[in-house]
Amino acid sequence: MLDKIKNLLDELNGFSATTLEEVEQFRIKHLSKKGSIASLFADFKTVPNEEKKAVGQALNELKTVAMDKVNALKESFTGAEFGKSGLDLTLSGDPVKLGSRHPLSLVRNEITEIFARLGFTISEGPEIEDDWHNFSALNFPEEHPARDMQDTFFIEKNPDVILRTHTSSVQVHDLQEMELPIRCLTPGRVFRNEAISARAHCIFHQIEALYVDEKVSFADLKQTLTYFAKEFFGEKTEIRLRPSYFPFTEPSAEVDVTCSLCGGKGCNVCKGTGWLEILGCGMVDPNVLELNGIDSKKYSGFALGMGIERITMLKYGIKDLRLFFENDIRFLEQFTAAGF
Repeated sequence: MLDKIKNLLDELNGFSATTLEEVEQFRIKHLSKKGSIASLFADFKTVPNEEKKAVGQALNELKTVAMDKVNALKESFTGAEFGKSGLDLTLSGDPVKLGSRHPLSLVRNEITEIFARLGFTISEGPEIEDDWHNFSALNFPEEHPARDMQDTFFIEKNPDVILRTHTSSVQVHDLQEMELPIRCLTPGRVFRNEAISARAHCIFHQIEALYVDEKVSFADLKQTLTYFAKEFFGEKTEIRLRPSYFPFTEPSAEVDVTCSLCGGKGCNVCKGTGWLEILGCGMVDPNVLELNGIDSKKYSGFALGMGIERITMLKYGIKDLRLFFENDIRFLEQFTAAGF
């Protein structure tokens, strides 16, 4: 029996193959249920008791050598085929399902890229703010409605600490900490105590731009708005500015763009006007500059801000704002299928 094992071991060590088929034939010959090694194990019962230990050890060693030989040959051929074809034949046949970016992230990134081409850099700040950065430094009088409990989430134990109601609070940090000129973009999440509906939510996202330098004029603001509108909504897009009021800008304006669905002719989305409101803007109020330690006689600037949800709804024709927060896979998968 030991001689048979030794002869078979020599055969195993000396075996080589040029194809996977030869390896498989080798495996069947020696390691299958009717193979040579299985036959030797079947004959083991006839071995005298005094030889069983030595023969058993030799049989186990033989089987291990055979298995290692087959595995090594298979790996060598699999690696060679992978290198030639570029396919990993060991991977699962089930396709890997790709995820998709959230529509709000898609729009935020697109807006960021447009303003980056104008030299704006990203600036971020805390979501929990104090009264000074969120209101006072932005020229909000104490009696302003935005300070009312119905608009703002206050931290119960400290009424001076709140969840920011706009990303303008980040611009206060920038005005105080950055060197002039300032050209920054501040995307982020904001919070307001509002009833949740198809058109409103207590959590939403804003993105604001701030530019402060010497001799910044309203013409610079208008050119920036025109560039953004045409880059984001299309080359044929026109803008319209309507007088408005914001505590931190003077003069202030609301910005409309021609409806991308009807081309300005009037439809249900734009309520027959041909225009869609997209953002608010204005020249930075000199009081805001002075409150933040900037000489308003030497420097001027403009600011603009928009709700990312609103822009996303306009871009993709989404009618219910709550869809952005429900994580419904049927809704989110549309942005992969559509190539967004």
